[in-house]
Amino acid sequence: MKKSFRSPAAFGLTAFLICLITGGLVQAQSGRSVNRKPNILVLYSDDHSHHALGAAGNREVATPNLDRLAASGMMFTQAHVMGGHQGAVCIPSRAMLLTGRYVNRLPGDGGTIPDSLVSLPEVLGTMGYTTYHTGKWHSDKASHHRMFSHGGDIFFGGMHFERDGGQFHPTVHPFDPEGVFPPSTARKADTFSTTLYAENAISFLGSPRARQAPFFCYVAFTSPHDPRTPPPSTANLYHPEKISLPANFLPRHPFDNGDLNVRDEQLLPRPLTPEMVRKEIASYYAMITEMDAQVGRILDALRENDLWNNTIIVFAGDNGLAVGRHGLLGKQNLYEHSIRVPMIMAGPGIPAASRYDGFMYLSDITPTLYQMLSIRAPASVEGIGHAAVFRQPSKHMRRDIYNVYGSWSRSLKTSDGWKLIIYNVDGVSTAQLFNLNNDPFEMVNLADTPEAAARVSAMRQRLRQLMMETHDDLDIDMPDWNRTAAGRKARGK
Repeated sequence: MKKSFRSPAAFGLTAFLICLITGGLVQAQSGRSVNRKPNILVLYSDDHSHHALGAAGNREVATPNLDRLAASGMMFTQAHVMGGHQGAVCIPSRAMLLTGRYVNRLPGDGGTIPDSLVSLPEVLGTMGYTTYHTGKWHSDKASHHRMFSHGGDIFFGGMHFERDGGQFHPTVHPFDPEGVFPPSTARKADTFSTTLYAENAISFLGSPRARQAPFFCYVAFTSPHDPRTPPPSTANLYHPEKISLPANFLPRHPFDNGDLNVRDEQLLPRPLTPEMVRKEIASYYAMITEMDAQVGRILDALRENDLWNNTIIVFAGDNGLAVGRHGLLGKQNLYEHSIRVPMIMAGPGIPAASRYDGFMYLSDITPTLYQMLSIRAPASVEGIGHAAVFRQPSKHMRRDIYNVYGSWSRSLKTSDGWKLIIYNVDGVSTAQLFNLNNDPFEMVNLADTPEAAARVSAMRQRLRQLMMETHDDLDIDMPDWNRTAAGRKARGK
């Protein structure tokens, strides 16, 4: 059955007319496409913190292919996930990437993406793009069906649990053009997860379809998310005794941050020891290096199929991870290691060997791509397009960053290098203030010092303003927020 796309009324008459005009640019000559819109390739890693990348200055992790991609395009050194209201932060981050929507107006944190939130692949599909997906999908199947006309092996869920085959035998469904994906079609693959998804993408990039029309290809890896069980190719690459202990390593988190018992935090007992953390980081790096090798294979396929020069490539992580920092293991917190992600863009119009140090959200990727393609963004997009920074990297589009986790913590980071985190856990209010200019590892809390009182007050006021702008109805000054009717509603209870 042929995929049906949304009617013009669903995303506005103006956008539809633009699609009709620009969609006619695809032409074919002697089996090769000419004068067509750029292809888009999105490579998304899972639980990948900003610092776990060679191009970011980490000399202990090997990421040669991503480093080369960074050298051919622009590194975004201050890319952020906005956060989430529950432990699976990857759900809203993936929905934000595809829709450009902010977290506070994603139903179920993005577990369901209603058709009122018009996604980038949906718009591109109306313009004649082939929209292809392989890998992880953590939202509803109906929205997947709206977005993708083709695909490879699809994993529905958050992680490859060992009981379901783990990373070595991931349970996947073949792409279903009807969008049903019945349980009877599920299978345990005999190929390691990242290799499986890379081979799907490589097969697509080598197909006639990828040359006959522009494409949006979304490859959603499940690495380096746990279970951190790297394949033999990288399993023994990193020796724990040679891994540096993080500068902000702690055996335990110093206070109740509201989610110390979430699943991620139960992967290791407390107190954490240096030996535990070094071993965990070694496995983490091994997963990243293996994924990097698969990214390299996909990038090679672009070149081999003469697609490199006309493809915009986006690489990003869906959220970061603590892995021993601040006495934590997971991403359910608002420290830099968990809210900042690696991000690279390369392709036509993007200067090589460049970097952008301004603030950016994952939800800014979609409006940036709309700008690059000269398409008016649907009204449901809330992110800010950043295409101007390719011409002027010193132009900062955001002056501060707001982050959310749960219904009990919010943070603000300002362009002058200060960061405030506010917690309200069971009526206990805690504030942390860090000067990231000389304390990038967030170890010295200045919130209670007399000299910081005015700064804390001003930052709290700015945080309230940003919360209002992003439709966050939490009152950070309300005692016992978690026990109020409004708090229960915010948490979906």
